[in-house]
Amino acid sequence: MPRFLMQAQVDLTVLRSGVPDTVPGRSVNVCERGVAAMVAGELITGESVGVELYLPPLTEPLRTRALVRYHDTLRCGLEFVALSAEQRASIRDWAKETKATAEEISVSAALNTAEKKGSEPNKAADSSIAGKPPNKAKWKSRWLWWLVALFFLLIATAIWWWRWNRAWEDLEYGLRSSHASTAERPRAQVPAEVMQKLLVHRVEPVYPAEARKERLEGTIALDIVVGRDGAVLRMRALNGPDILARAAMDALRWWKFEPYRINGEPAVVETTVAVEFKR
Repeated sequence: MPRFLMQAQVDLTVLRSGVPDTVPGRSVNVCERGVAAMVAGELITGESVGVELYLPPLTEPLRTRALVRYHDTLRCGLEFVALSAEQRASIRDWAKETKATAEEISVSAALNTAEKKGSEPNKAADSSIAGKPPNKAKWKSRWLWWLVALFFLLIATAIWWWRWNRAWEDLEYGLRSSHASTAERPRAQVPAEVMQKLLVHRVEPVYPAEARKERLEGTIALDIVVGRDGAVLRMRALNGPDILARAAMDALRWWKFEPYRINGEPAVVETTVAVEFKR
């Protein structure tokens, strides 16, 4: 499965002690099976995270779940576990339309060609042993290929270094913005029925297999904080078994509301929601 170089915003949602935590990052490469990224936070190999990948020029981010396959300092590798056929097609379409990917492929092709050319001195040595001196023009051509390959490699390294520095600056800026928005206090307590009318995107919770086996059911009430952009910033379960509360919060972090306005301006507000689990 080919991987395509891409610098794009990636938001990871990790569940810590039942409370979702958003970890901002920047992708390094992406394919239909996963994504490699630089992230501003610690991840645990094997844990499940929520992924929001912003594929330009798409207006809506690609949302799915992934497993952390490795994590080294700031870099991590994520394997998609719930990618739909439509989402896979959007990655393929992006790979076909972007010019940056074609440039990277051309560099690799040049390097591969140079390696193939560099394997021919053995033939020249054989001809020398047989009494036929090697062609000097061929040797010059091989050296020229190696120089061209080295030139492309230096250019690719310089571009990567520039992109890495730029991505790190964006990452630090996103982290500061994320901490600022998360720490902001709600300006109002909004009734549940009012916020329900502003709900524009709802994700139904996955009924845990263990809860189904134990025949657990009921309605989980949650206290949530909604940001100026309508995203759920923080949440806290008010009742119910932990396994159902975790499943409710896992779905609720994908909900999206229209911004609640106070005096015409979007505001951070607090409200309550209820999620029902029924066998």
